[in-house]
Amino acid sequence: MAIRKKSTKSPPVLSHEFVLQNHADIVSCVAMVFLLGLMFEITAKASIIFVTLQYNVTLPATEEQATESVSLYYYGIKDLATVFFYMLVAIIIHAVIQEYMLDKINRRMHFSKTKHSKFNESGQLSAFYLFACVWGTFILISENYISDPTILWRAYPHNLMTFQMKFFYISQLAYWLHAFPELYFQKTKKEDIPRQLVYIGLYLFHIAGAYLLNLNHLGLVLLVLHYFVEFLFHISRLFYFSNEKYQKGIAVLASICVTQAFMMWKFINFQLRRWREHSAFQAPAVKKKPTVTKGRSSKKGTENGVNGTLTSNVADSPRNKKEKSS
Repeated sequence: MAIRKKSTKSPPVLSHEFVLQNHADIVSCVAMVFLLGLMFEITAKASIIFVTLQYNVTLPATEEQATESVSLYYYGIKDLATVFFYMLVAIIIHAVIQEYMLDKINRRMHFSKTKHSKFNESGQLSAFYLFACVWGTFILISENYISDPTILWRAYPHNLMTFQMKFFYISQLAYWLHAFPELYFQKTKKEDIPRQLVYIGLYLFHIAGAYLLNLNHLGLVLLVLHYFVEFLFHISRLFYFSNEKYQKGIAVLASICVTQAFMMWKFINFQLRRWREHSAFQAPAVKKKPTVTKGRSSKKGTENGVNGTLTSNVADSPRNKKEKSS
């Protein structure tokens, strides 16, 4: 009798791309539930809390500022629902970038597992940093923060925000919160999880702190500057993983060094010009004081003449002539 050998075939393993796509489909369905809820009157009141920004205040128009009323926003507990909805949107966008851009590059370049995870991380973060940096710069220009930097600290605390400002902070909180479930979706290694948790937690701590402490103006400027530096770093790392003799990575590193040197040169010139203007302003204020001789006789001599001698005008005055004739 022939003995049947036991099958040693392992059960089919789901691919990483299939797992990501499956989670993205589930998340997109949940997001569609909130959007469809806006179509019905019964669920519209609940769905609108998740989709639109809450806590708006309409300020009446004034003759000096504008001819139309202005809608401003402040923060509250309902913002958590809005952050949750846009966290789902961030997960969907993350999956789209991963499937249609990064996975295709990974198949072409044949990266190792270590380079594969780091390439995906830098690819996702560079796309986010570029978008957030451009968006934040647009807000700074549109709200005249660049032309008038005193807005950053004038009339503090800044309790009210414009639509763009509040939506920017809601999006930032949603993006960094979506990074927690992405650790599971991306099958992050256990040794990399503590580093990622600290990285994500620091961003959430500072962004939420600026949002809750009414430091949204200053926080926006700092985020734009920080995101620009992070974007250059992750772009250089992507070029490094491309393995093209590192020429592009060296070029990006050189551009960073040149940018830092230019900023330092501008800062030094500004300080020198300010020091010269301050010195020129102080010079006319210091005048040479006239020398005053001590003693009562010298004061009397200056009144009667030079060194106590009478001048001809004093000796021949009409009063003296009258006394002599008498």
